[in-house]
Amino acid sequence: MSRWKVLPAELDPRVRQLVVRLRRLKDHSGLSIRQLAARTGYSAKSWERYLGARSLPPAEALEALARVCGEEPTRLLALREVAAEGWPPTPERPPVAGHLPSPEPAPGSRRALRIALVAGSVTLVLAVSSAVLVTVRLMDANSGGPTATTTRSAAPLAAPTPADASPYTCRIQRTGGRWYAGNSRTQQENLAVGNTGPDVAEAQCLLRRAGISPGGIDGIFGPLTEHAVKAFQKRSGLVVDGMVGPHTWKALRG
Repeated sequence: MSRWKVLPAELDPRVRQLVVRLRRLKDHSGLSIRQLAARTGYSAKSWERYLGARSLPPAEALEALARVCGEEPTRLLALREVAAEGWPPTPERPPVAGHLPSPEPAPGSRRALRIALVAGSVTLVLAVSSAVLVTVRLMDANSGGPTATTTRSAAPLAAPTPADASPYTCRIQRTGGRWYAGNSRTQQENLAVGNTGPDVAEAQCLLRRAGISPGGIDGIFGPLTEHAVKAFQKRSGLVVDGMVGPHTWKALRG
């Protein structure tokens, strides 16, 4: 543990709180001042000033210290903001020429002022966005007329897609003693997870006809279709492997 120089009794409590926190982080890191300087990019003399309450550390220095010590920088930055209000003028932070130091506003007033500034910024951004949107719509109307506006409304960018939308449909019919769904007439094609196309859609339709849902009729042999095939094979007394081969086709079409 480092033996720190006692902080002046007249030091503002807000400044003292920040400096004590920095000293504790430095001690817990086990780093010397020189090692800390090498890790953070700020000189050893700078850290001596920061840790001695002779200079207000910049926010970037606190962020670098937090990274080195595995600390969340948010708390350090908040302590710095509070300490800055009580930091006495120094050669590094002189008062503005021609002006006396302003009286310290109450904490509640400062908080209210910050909230008001943030709210004003948000309002300004919303106003600018609305103005841009109106301008774009007017430009679209002038360039494309009513047709352009109608097209934009009829085709939103994020239009929802039906879960079962696909080029495949099930047109179940029985021909020659066998069931067909109108996508494929194969009885030999071997299908497994990863296959796609009309043969898969045909199997999905026939599984649905048999009362076992494969999910959507999308022509994609995925986990749901594999699960449905296994359930059908088990019910039909076939080898349960989750693949559609000649024996499973025969049972599906039978």
